[in-house]
Amino acid sequence: MEDTMKTIMTLLFAFVLTNSAYAAGVTVDYQVNNQTYEGYYISNTKGAPLVLLVHDWDGLTDYEVKRAEMLAELRYSVFAADLFGKGIRPTEMVDKRQHTGALYKDRAKLRALLQGALDAAKEQGGDVTNAVSMGYCFGGAAVLEQVRSGANLKGFATFHGGLSTPEGQDYSQAKGKLLVLHGSADSNITLQDFADLATELEQQGVAHEMITYGGAPHAFTVFGSERYRADADAKSWQRFVEFLAATLN
Repeated sequence: MEDTMKTIMTLLFAFVLTNSAYAAGVTVDYQVNNQTYEGYYISNTKGAPLVLLVHDWDGLTDYEVKRAEMLAELRYSVFAADLFGKGIRPTEMVDKRQHTGALYKDRAKLRALLQGALDAAKEQGGDVTNAVSMGYCFGGAAVLEQVRSGANLKGFATFHGGLSTPEGQDYSQAKGKLLVLHGSADSNITLQDFADLATELEQQGVAHEMITYGGAPHAFTVFGSERYRADADAKSWQRFVEFLAATLN
């Protein structure tokens, strides 16, 4: 009996060690065009589907880490990308506009950074063949850039992200399904922008679903902010979780 109990305890301890190795997230330094970026990777399960998470205009912060941890609890691997560079986490409005504006003006660089983040995720063990990309605000606009680039992912999702299509671009190369989650009270990105994108996606045959939440302003998912709307956050998160389950193996 004692030997049996020792065996059970040994197996249990080995199980805990095996799973805990994937429980804690790690910061990841990686290179894109000779510049260093610092992402965040977390995985609770070997071989899990991958979510690429793209940050808002203040860079990769505790907010993205929290969302990554929430997804890891659902048994997804998550790589939170860094599009600004290691140590660059702007806090002043002028700096946020400068960093995002520079990437909006250099779409080739933005695409390279998104691909670089995927490459870094793969190096960490992320399954880029079974992946969805998602982003918040600026990150949502970046995800749409990724869609237009023809990135070969299974799905894409944006939360209160920019929706306009740059001049000269379209969705003719789009692959995978697209989920757009928006706030009806967003004064930055209007319902007209929402409708224009819906029209464009429909005309170009892109598989898409678009939902707008009444009373929700821009950045309605940001915990602790005056714009946070718990109801819209809960509903949009639930729909995203359902989207992941239906899209990934």
